[in-house]
Amino acid sequence: MEELKPTSANSCPLTPLGFLERAATVYADSPSIIYHKTTRTWFPNPPSLSPARFFPLLSQASPRATSSPSWPPTSPPSTNSISPFLSPVLFSTTLTPASTRGPSPFSYSTANPSSSSSITNHALSFSTPWFCSRQISNPLLFVLITDEYDASSQTVDSDFVCSYESLVEKGDPQFKWVRPESEWDPLVLNYTSGTTSAPKGVVHCHRGIFIVTVDSLTDWSVPKQPVFLWTLPMFHSNGWCFPWGMAAVGGTNICLRKFDASIIYDSIRRHGVTHMCGAPVVLNMLSNSPENQPLNNSVKILTAGAPPPAAVLLRTESLGFVVSHGYGLTETGGIVVSCAWKSRWNVLPATDRARLKARQGVRTIGLTEADVVDPESGASVTRDGSSLGEIVLRGACIMLGYLKDPVGTRKCLKENGWFYTGDVGVMHTDGYLEIRDRSKDVIISGGENLSSVEVESVLYSHPAINEAAVVARPDEFWGETPCAFVSLRGELSMKPTEKEIIDYCRKRLPHYTVPKTVVFKEELPKTSTGKIQKFVLREIAKGMGSARVSRM
Repeated sequence: MEELKPTSANSCPLTPLGFLERAATVYADSPSIIYHKTTRTWFPNPPSLSPARFFPLLSQASPRATSSPSWPPTSPPSTNSISPFLSPVLFSTTLTPASTRGPSPFSYSTANPSSSSSITNHALSFSTPWFCSRQISNPLLFVLITDEYDASSQTVDSDFVCSYESLVEKGDPQFKWVRPESEWDPLVLNYTSGTTSAPKGVVHCHRGIFIVTVDSLTDWSVPKQPVFLWTLPMFHSNGWCFPWGMAAVGGTNICLRKFDASIIYDSIRRHGVTHMCGAPVVLNMLSNSPENQPLNNSVKILTAGAPPPAAVLLRTESLGFVVSHGYGLTETGGIVVSCAWKSRWNVLPATDRARLKARQGVRTIGLTEADVVDPESGASVTRDGSSLGEIVLRGACIMLGYLKDPVGTRKCLKENGWFYTGDVGVMHTDGYLEIRDRSKDVIISGGENLSSVEVESVLYSHPAINEAAVVARPDEFWGETPCAFVSLRGELSMKPTEKEIIDYCRKRLPHYTVPKTVVFKEELPKTSTGKIQKFVLREIAKGMGSARVSRM
């Protein structure tokens, strides 16, 4: 057997590049993108559209930053467009998708990797002079994306090298795809959402993205040619790798520049949407909308990004959505833990089904191992659903590391072979794990560790509450006590008082976990990916000072 070794024929680098090439052949006449009245197909073959004349401006080692809504120029490629999301593999350069909702994450990304070029949407062009004024070692080259359906669309000026359309028109039909020399070559540079600290640059390789993409399609049982509605930002962990995934299965991408519940419901009816993804905040939006009539045809929706309250899952599924729940981080490239459903659970009451589905679940087939361990000893916690530990993962889809941050990389990718997520969870007796909190969100009251997620789940079940987040407030006697920030539904005729909400929780929670303070806000602060910014709320709670001395 010693003579049987890897050769160039059997060890080609794994890369999502092949998904696009195959789609242009297999799904040539099928729609790839629908945006307003524009429909494009998976043909012609993207290499004929590659902007080869622009290639000298893009080096293999240079990240290419893209900041645009999830609409045709950033979606899987089709006629008359080159996808900034998928085409980095054509050049073996590195993609840097960035948030469109405020300059902070994007400014951090441009200051960190010194991106060689940027493709920016006209709606974001207000920030272009700001970027150009920054002290960046290599000046950014901006390419303008215009929107034919927006009358305010900007024209190319001195701030931009050219328009996206003119870039595509300069393509060389003879251009040959530049495949990665190694599957370990960087493919994408993502930035974390910044819920707990400054965004970190997460580098993923071709191999990892290939594996997590195929894994996600398999785990969610995505069929060929689904109709996929984009409500998930593509800069949020690569849109959980479904920009690549839709190319693999020849899906139709329904693109929206912006959305609310009414736009989502209209798109579902108009286009026959079969699949969509979204954080729990999207589920909450759909289930609380005045237009939330039951669907004529079921729509599969995958949720992740934050622990979904069971009450929100219950309301969403009652409308005809088939909710799948998963767990992943920017550092894993996509969903790597999912609540694999068991048929025997179907006979349970709806509330019990929602409670089971709210758990994060078990590893997907593309992940090697997942566990909950004591962060000090590294030993697995008892499988009793109550012993707390840190969630750890390992497998091929874990990031290469943080860009220019070796200390941060060593802190989470430890020598024992595990990636430490920073999420606190429990392992149930059936082997399904469940997040109880981020390590920074755990509330320590009187020596007891309290799960803010557990308290939030009860708050979300209150009929008047739209959003809820629980953080620690200083307390002279207990050290910390739970402080709840809530926003109420808009259609209420009578609003609950702080005492009424506290009493509601007291009937459903152990007394030491009941919020001692309730703060009403019009809207809770969120990141660009829809996650509630608890660090902002913690500062507010801290500024409120110590709660009144109480031993109850």
